[in-house]
Amino acid sequence: MNVDIVEQPELRVAGIRHTGPYPEIGREFGRLGGILKGPPPQGAHLIAVFHDDTAVTPAHKLRADAAITLPGRTHAPSGLIEHRIPAGRYAHAIHRGGYDGLPGAWAALKEWATVNGRKVTQPGYEIYLNTPMDTPKENLRTELYMRIE
Repeated sequence: MNVDIVEQPELRVAGIRHTGPYPEIGREFGRLGGILKGPPPQGAHLIAVFHDDTAVTPAHKLRADAAITLPGRTHAPSGLIEHRIPAGRYAHAIHRGGYDGLPGAWAALKEWATVNGRKVTQPGYEIYLNTPMDTPKENLRTELYMRIE
């Protein structure tokens, strides 16, 4: 896994809160798709925002958002909650392949942070660069951003 350290700007996002194990967030992405009634607005991306550390928060209490980014002055679609992801330093990597490989990719990124003496803070997030409906599983690309100090 290639990891870069990047300075990310503050991101505006709008989404639906998920509480429970992170791999179960797909249910909320289904609800999000129903609200959007199609692909995200021009310039927006699907994003998952992870608010809690799986090492200290019980799985049933984990909080995440199935969301879209809101570029420029884009308004949040009705029914979605808008919030901001703070600017800061993030470890960045790209996962190639199916979403079932994302937990392993996050584990590898967390290991990279530990080996390199970086403290991990929240939130972390994934930006989906393509969708499974349009892309074969092996060609899916997901950007991972882990906030670090």
